[in-house]
Amino acid sequence: MTRRKFIPLAGAAMLGTYAGLKLQRPPKLPDGPPGNSAVSVQRARSYSDDLVSRMIEGIRQCGLDPRGKRVLLKPNLVEFDSATVINTDASVIAAAVEVFQKLGASEVRIGEGPGHRRDTLDLADDARYRSTIPKFESIFTDLNRDDVSAVRGFAGEPEFYFANTVLAADLIVSLAKMKTHHWAGATLSMKNFFGLVPGSVYGWPKNKLHYIGIPESVVALNRKFRNTFAIVDGIVGMEGNGPIQGTPKSVGVLVMGSDLVAVDATCCRIMGIDPEKVEYLRLAADLGHLHRERIEQRGETVASVRSNFALIDEYKDLRLA
Repeated sequence: MTRRKFIPLAGAAMLGTYAGLKLQRPPKLPDGPPGNSAVSVQRARSYSDDLVSRMIEGIRQCGLDPRGKRVLLKPNLVEFDSATVINTDASVIAAAVEVFQKLGASEVRIGEGPGHRRDTLDLADDARYRSTIPKFESIFTDLNRDDVSAVRGFAGEPEFYFANTVLAADLIVSLAKMKTHHWAGATLSMKNFFGLVPGSVYGWPKNKLHYIGIPESVVALNRKFRNTFAIVDGIVGMEGNGPIQGTPKSVGVLVMGSDLVAVDATCCRIMGIDPEKVEYLRLAADLGHLHRERIEQRGETVASVRSNFALIDEYKDLRLA
């Protein structure tokens, strides 16, 4: 079934209703799956560092083997403003392409469906993706306009449509940006999956997901797509009024792992945010490891790279002690 058979959903989502919403803490969070999860934190002080070596080391430490797999790299491409750092840096994406090719993936593609902009390739130009990433256009798919197929039972919906490029991938790698978020508290590897939902079907800014609820949609997406890995660009993140209007925050790290709950929990702790107070992570606690004692930290320690992010007033209570 092609995207041309669908009429985009009309109307804007009632986005402002989510500002400041927080889940009341239950007595105890789930322990998550059996065993522990490895999360690698690699120092990278600038985008001119050897990012390929850093990523290969982190992937090795987390035990990922991408040989023979069709890999989809999902960056965070949202908007462009030369005064700040909204998107996953082009150098991180270029390094990831090289890494997964070197590690034997059968195919490496890049896919993104921006939630704010319909002109995806123009946005990619602004973000230097075309000029930095070799053969960018030949390996890139606009997930907003890709052909789609239905899946059943997503977020309580009888049918939900996803881009065929997403459904065909053996491994989806969330190349997220380390940022605060004025409705979710933080936006990291799990929230980055909003871009997997086709705007041609569900509108801009992915209206259906906002009707379902931001935390609930984050969890539903990560419950659906389980063959995943994360490489979070924390070399320069965004603090304050993220994910678009915040200010740059240099942290100098890449954070990696197959357990996206554990990756996001680790990123939060690096940012000085208590992950057990972030609603989408609390709702996803059965999908991965949120508790510190269940995360095997590889590479750098959280304490050695922690850099408290400025938070808007609505989220000051998320501060990690």
